[in-house]
Amino acid sequence: MAKYIFVTGGVTSSLGKGIISASLAKLLQARGFNATIQKFDPYINVDPGTLNPYEHGECYVTDDGAETDLDLGHYERFLNKPTSQANNITTGKIYQTVINKERAGDYLGKTVQVIPHITDEIKRRISLLGELGFDMIITELGGTVGDIESLPYLEALRQFRMDIGPENVVTIHLTLLPYLSAAKELKTKPTQHSVKELLEAGIQPDILVCRTERPVTEEIKAKLALFCNLKPENVIEALDADTIYDVPLLMLKERLDIRVLEKLGIHSKIEPDLKNWKKFLGHLKNPSESVKIGLIGKYNELPDAYKSIHEAFVHGGAANECKVEVVPIHAEDIEEETDIRKLLKELDGILVAPGFGERGINGKIRAIEFARTKNLPFFGICLGMQCAVVEFCRNVLKIKDASSTEVNPTTKNPVIDLMEDQRKVKSKGGTMRLGAYPCVVKEKSLARKCYKTEFISERHRHRYEFNNKYLDLLQKNGMIATGINPDQDLTEIIELKDHPWFVGVQFHPELKSRVELPHPLFVGFIKACIQYKTSRN
Repeated sequence: MAKYIFVTGGVTSSLGKGIISASLAKLLQARGFNATIQKFDPYINVDPGTLNPYEHGECYVTDDGAETDLDLGHYERFLNKPTSQANNITTGKIYQTVINKERAGDYLGKTVQVIPHITDEIKRRISLLGELGFDMIITELGGTVGDIESLPYLEALRQFRMDIGPENVVTIHLTLLPYLSAAKELKTKPTQHSVKELLEAGIQPDILVCRTERPVTEEIKAKLALFCNLKPENVIEALDADTIYDVPLLMLKERLDIRVLEKLGIHSKIEPDLKNWKKFLGHLKNPSESVKIGLIGKYNELPDAYKSIHEAFVHGGAANECKVEVVPIHAEDIEEETDIRKLLKELDGILVAPGFGERGINGKIRAIEFARTKNLPFFGICLGMQCAVVEFCRNVLKIKDASSTEVNPTTKNPVIDLMEDQRKVKSKGGTMRLGAYPCVVKEKSLARKCYKTEFISERHRHRYEFNNKYLDLLQKNGMIATGINPDQDLTEIIELKDHPWFVGVQFHPELKSRVELPHPLFVGFIKACIQYKTSRN
């Protein structure tokens, strides 16, 4: 049967449970185990699809169209394996399922309660991935131990451990050892209290992973082991790292994977082969080139809002042995700046980010005009591509009222329009065009040069599309559709004929960029930025 590993968090949020989970899964995968990760989020939203990026960072989309937590991006980037609807569960989904069952009479008149009905549904969701043939299933429990909303998950974990046998379950508790500069020492008391909260829920952690900015001495490990009912070797140091991609190697050094396997009674004869991972880190930390790329968006105050784009730049930069300095530029600042050259003149390329609504649209359009007329490498994603079409129609084709109906519902020239299958949609949650769709890439295009194949599949999250009524007019004037969805005749990729690198895509390529398989469009874009910098110098 599958073995289950649970990762809980204590003391504070944002300690990096997702990174620890992904790093452990990577080490187990390198030892030959078929591992996967799932995330349980305690908020009552059904999924993050309707959450403002300021609230929760980016919404990550899977091949099967699930709108999920951004931690699933880490899982995929580390493991180079797709996740699915089953990998991200929220309290909203749990309660929705239970209430639907109650309305259908499935509980035969019983009083529906948190225990056993909510906890039973949580346990059922935990078990779903176990039916798909995985050896190891790592479950990250969102939130912090002690939060009210986390209690049903901890109770479900306690029950689940008893149901399948303690020998099949490992609990890892990620905690914080704060350093007090006045006392010049790491303090263990917050961790002790956090473990006490877990014990009150009936859960004894098997392994303690301690986030810290200073090395953890053997004396501190012994103290934590004594007060938290552990062996000292099961207290793991997790030092702050230069990059999240260092963490698997740090956890390998700390023997986290070995400790987990020991707890499960498993002996692995395979030593982890992380040759490609180390090669990636070598390129990342020892670049021979550097470029500055402007990220034009409207959520730039929060890097997590564009998390996958930032990580795709890391992957694509390493593939080019190039350090990519991402310069966040707020689209509204471009709207207010009279001389746009002041903001963009030092850049080697710009990426216009995806998003929704009209805020910052004119700034994005101005930035795109600058890139088009100055031969500056341009990459537009989703709304970024749509803005490129609007800019071209207004300034090259002289269709002054060209617009998207998302921004101007009454425009007489809707070059970007609501998709037909979206016109009757009223509900906002999970109703966009979501997930992976095929695309045919034309020969002799920049996209084909990058992908090196005719048929691709990319992930989408949008309601509006390019209006094909304007396609012939655009193509006659130099904006070419080089990627087409064969089923709906949807324009997926646009390029400018006489420009060194001007590419817009309706899909989200950043969602499929991996550490060991960087996305070809990001690799190609960064290469074009290097060439632009060289030619400019």
